[in-house]
Amino acid sequence: MKLIVSDRPLTLAEPVCRDIQLIDLSGLQITNCVGCFGCWTKTPGKCVIRDDAVKVYPCIAASDKLMYVSKIRYGSYDTIMKTMLERAIPVQQAFIRLHHGETHHFQRRVASKQAVIIGYGESSDDERAVFEKLVARNAHNMNFESWRVVFAPEHELEQTVEREVLAWEKS
Repeated sequence: MKLIVSDRPLTLAEPVCRDIQLIDLSGLQITNCVGCFGCWTKTPGKCVIRDDAVKVYPCIAASDKLMYVSKIRYGSYDTIMKTMLERAIPVQQAFIRLHHGETHHFQRRVASKQAVIIGYGESSDDERAVFEKLVARNAHNMNFESWRVVFAPEHELEQTVEREVLAWEKS
């Protein structure tokens, strides 16, 4: 499954997005994780908070090609994207494994992914460097087989997304 998760509405050309599920987080009700770990203990694999996030994280887990589209805020994802990624913790198990000498969670039926993370908006070189490092650190817990970070000015965002989707077709 090919999935685009965006922090804002995108208008993509029909042929570009015909086989792709597009989720616009800005129109969803997603509350903050409360850190109860109910998704690990009380209801394994399911968040105890009943909002729109419970429809999104299973799609993230099932996707094999994934694109996150987020405005860069202080070297990180924008608020709604960061909140969604934190709420996706039910796709991981409470159990820890060593991976390349680091501790990481076991995944719960999560497909390996080719990921493209598009960071858009005004950002300094330092913010971009922090963002790239954040994505690289998250890649192991998000089951990214491969990933790339692409930066785009806001006014070129949709063209950048379309270009990256077309690159998926070639890979």
